Parts: sequence; structure tokens; C-alpha cells
Amino acid sequence: MFFVDTVEVPGLGNRGYLAGGARTAVAVDPPRDIDRVIAAAARSGVRISHVVETHLHNDYVSGGLDLARVTGAAYLVPAGARVSFERTPVHDGDTTVVDAAAGLLLRALATPGHTPHHTAYVLEEHGSPVAVFTGGSLLIGTVGRPDLVEPRLTAQLARAQHASAHRLAATLPDGTAVLPTHGFGSFCSSAAATGGGGTIGAQKSSNEALIHDVDRFVADLLAGLDDVPAYYTHMGPANAAGPAPVDLTPPASADADEIAARLAAGEWVVDLRHRVAFAAEHVAGSFNFEADGQLATYLAWLIPWGRPVTLLGESAGQLAAAQRELVRVGIDRPAAAATGGVAAWLREGEAPASFPRAVFDDLARIHPREGVVVLDVRRTTERAGGFVPGSVHLPVHTLHRRLGEIPAGQVWVHCASGMRAAVAASLLDAAGRDVVAVDDVFRASRPW
Repeated sequence: MFFVDTVEVPGLGNRGYLAGGARTAVAVDPPRDIDRVIAAAARSGVRISHVVETHLHNDYVSGGLDLARVTGAAYLVPAGARVSFERTPVHDGDTTVVDAAAGLLLRALATPGHTPHHTAYVLEEHGSPVAVFTGGSLLIGTVGRPDLVEPRLTAQLARAQHASAHRLAATLPDGTAVLPTHGFGSFCSSAAATGGGGTIGAQKSSNEALIHDVDRFVADLLAGLDDVPAYYTHMGPANAAGPAPVDLTPPASADADEIAARLAAGEWVVDLRHRVAFAAEHVAGSFNFEADGQLATYLAWLIPWGRPVTLLGESAGQLAAAQRELVRVGIDRPAAAATGGVAAWLREGEAPASFPRAVFDDLARIHPREGVVVLDVRRTTERAGGFVPGSVHLPVHTLHRRLGEIPAGQVWVHCASGMRAAVAASLLDAAGRDVVAVDDVFRASRPW
């Protein structure tokens, strides 16, 4: 008998895995906060004997090296990945015994495309494939994007993705479970993961890499690629160098004077509260990145890399959860943190800042009107499906560099559902603009 436990990383749209028998197990593509993987092993009563990477990740800092050090496990990394630490290089066809008593082993399959060295791992029980850890190769309904390594390799890697998907489909039985790392909202996915179930057989009839010929697949894939989060630039080098262990101890506490001083120094003060609470009252100059949104993705995407960040939260638990999310993308230690609410974060005599919220029906009643600017902060691919006529388009991840491009007037800012509009509204408010946050679901069919 074997088990596979999933280690969800929902904020980044990723998954890691722990798979094994009664005694030993292998961890696949573990997140940086390795205590979750260790806890999963403890619940199953197994020792982690191996840690494997499908590839050098471009969207998060891996916990693989640290997990291998802590547990004494062998660390398996594709041989083609250039790294600066000791590891067991993995080649196509290599096998690794996971739990001898359970008849479990891993078989490496070279699946280039997401990266040139990408490797999938087939979990076999007594010689029969039962699952395949596909990393950023074959996802559910799609594949991992091929443009994260080197622009000049993108078209070549797109073709390799097609070939790798077909290799997996031809090699493995239809009942083999497909267990990808990316594709659950990750920007490493080339498209939204949709259609079919999580088996090789289901993917044969639903995955775009398996139902289209290579030329159509590559053309569609390249046409659909969206912007790459800016922080991805730093993830690959961090993983190649060997990430340091994380420190999740609470950061230093900041009082109102320190918060004001950090703002004055140009540091980022990030309010983790829900957008409704932030709009009602907040520290002037602070930015709103909801703890329950895609905090790590969007904060890491927007913040100038290396800029100190102070976190403001409703509770110590909220701060701890945010800190855990941020270490996964290389924001290792907040400069400071505070709880207690807006009253505690303001110096004596300071008044909180605020801005109004609205819905699209409110916007429809006043648009177009002289002095009203409609700002769409969705991505370009989203806007292609419809937009408010006359609106200005600046994707939220570009906004902090392009504030000067927004025309004069009251800015009504929207996204697809409200979260990114709140981020944008906080940036605009901090810059002194008159802003209204449209907190509503966008529908192109509205009668503008």
C-alpha cells in the first residue's frame, strides 16, 4: 500500500507532495516552510528518505535543500540544473527506491519544456505506475509556461512541452494519477487549468498539448502567454544558490512613531486587513494587500526588490500567516510589524485616511462624466474579453511605476472582482489621488 499527501500552497497556486509506504517517503517540490512537510510525515509515521525537485523553480523559493538537511534525506535534482550545492543528480531513466517493503520506487522521465532540465517522476508500486509527479510539465488541461528561462528559448521549449506531454501519455497507463506542482492559479501555468480529470487517460481527451498538433499547440501557447511576475527574476538564482533556512519568529514590534518613520524613509507599510476595513480607515501612505488574497504574489510582484516592509495586521495569527507566505517568495524578514488597529498605528493627533467604495452600477450611472477617470487594472488578457469604453488600462503590477500616466480627475479603479482594485486604490490614495475603489465583479455585458 502507498499514500500520497498533498501539501497545498494556495496563495501561489502550487502543490507539493509527500508519497510513500508504511516506513519511508519522498517529498516532491516542497515549499520553503518545510515544517508542514515534516508534520505530514509525522502524521503518517514515516521517515523522509528522499527529497526531489522536478526543476529549478522560477515562482517560489524551494524548501528542498533545507528539508534534505534537516531530515538527512538524499536530495535529488535534475542533472542539467546548474546549482551551487551538493545534490544527487538525476538522469532520464534513473530509479530510486522509496519504500522497499511497499514495493515503491520513483522512475525519472526527462520532460523538458517548462525548463530545459525538467524531470517528471513516476511512482511505481511493484513495477506498475500509479502516479506521476509532473511538476511544470503536464498540468490539468494545460502545461507549464515555457518562457521563464530565456526568451530566445521560448519557442523551442514550447515544442519540447508538446513532446514531453506526448511522452508521458504514451509511456504511462491511462489510470496513472497526474500530480502537477503548478496549475492551480500559479502564473507558471500557461493557461487556466481546466477540463478533464487528474489521470493520464482524462488528459488525453482534454489537455491542449495532447489534442492539438504541435504547430497549433505552439501557436496557441505563445499567443496566450501573459506577463511574468517581476519577482520571478529572483527565484531561479535563489534556488540555484541554495536557499537559506527560514526564520519564522515574530518580527520586531512597531509603534506609531516607527510606522511613521518607516513611511517617511520610503519603506513599504503593508496593511493586511480586508479591503472594506482599509477603505474605511487606514494609515496614510500605507498599502493594502489583503492577507486572504494572493498576498505573496502581488506584494512580491509590486514591491521594489529588497525594499523593507512593515506589516500591519488584525492579529498575531494574521501576521504569522502572512510572514509564512512571504518567505515562500524570498521576502524573508519583515522589518517590523504591528497589531491593534488603526488607532494604535497613528500618532497622537493624526487622522486616518479613507476613500469611498462603489459597485459597477454606481459607475454606470456617472460614466462618462467630465473629471471622472475609469482605470482598469486587470491584465491584458483579461481586458481582451471586454472593457469599459473610454477606460485607461494599466495592469496593477505596473501601476506603481506609471502613476504619472493617469489623467487628472477622480479615479474609479476596477479589476475583475475587487482585490486588485483595492491594491491599486491604496497606491493611488498614497500618491494623493482622489480615488474610488470599485469593489464588484466585472461583466463585459453591462450596458455602459
